[in-house]
Amino acid sequence: MPTKSAILGEVPLFSSLDADERELLAAQLDECDFSAGQRIFARGDPGGAIFVVSRGAVEISIEATTGERIVFETAKPGDFFGELSLLDGDPRSADAIALEDTKTLRIDRNDLSLLFKQHPDAAMDVLTVMGKRLREADRFLGQRSVSSPNAEVEGRATGLQRVADSLARFSGNISFLNLHFVWFGVWVVINLGKVPSIKPFDPYPFGLLTMVVSLEAIFLSCFVLISQNRQASKDKIRSDVEYAANIRAGLEVTQLHVKLDHFYEQAMGRLSTLEGKPPPGKVAS
Repeated sequence: MPTKSAILGEVPLFSSLDADERELLAAQLDECDFSAGQRIFARGDPGGAIFVVSRGAVEISIEATTGERIVFETAKPGDFFGELSLLDGDPRSADAIALEDTKTLRIDRNDLSLLFKQHPDAAMDVLTVMGKRLREADRFLGQRSVSSPNAEVEGRATGLQRVADSLARFSGNISFLNLHFVWFGVWVVINLGKVPSIKPFDPYPFGLLTMVVSLEAIFLSCFVLISQNRQASKDKIRSDVEYAANIRAGLEVTQLHVKLDHFYEQAMGRLSTLEGKPPPGKVAS
């Protein structure tokens, strides 16, 4: 089995260290083994160490508010992860899950400080990896839609669909009705011979008017149906958005329950320790 120093020599971050520096750093490290599917740390956990993968693979990801899992990177032998929370002191910003049986080396803040003091260029390697992950996060955020779904549908509408929407809006207001009252009244008055200066062109029973109105009804009904289909699509998008919002709310409530349960277990454990009793669920030996 390779020694810790040999493993460090295969990691790009530490490959430029000489043998003595690697030996010094290796003496400070802890080996951690994780089985496939095991969570190494979760988002929100306190960050106290960087992990270097010596064998296996680790998925770095977060769970979006919609329940979708977003994978930023898969750390393989020679890669490291968990550096962000170690450097800024904030909680973990992502989840780390072992995809297979994995062996890692754990480097805490003191170990990292020792490395940077003896080899300052290693800090640039850490910053390079952090920059790559930030760019990946920016790329993902840039691909996400920032406009409303209805606005996107409207932007993809064809000319015919826009005409259909306009006609459907116009035919549904009082102006459309008034226009037909005036049109039919003038047509009937002229063709009944009530205007001497104008010769009737469509005498009673107004066959031409009947044909024109029938054609208008056919085309208008088609345009209205086209507009209704588009409105049905918008309603479906709206219901999908509301469903996603409900899912997000449910997930956030679940996360709050998990955190409260975790706080409760911690509080009960501390109280039990103070009282000299085993915490709930454990039997005193």
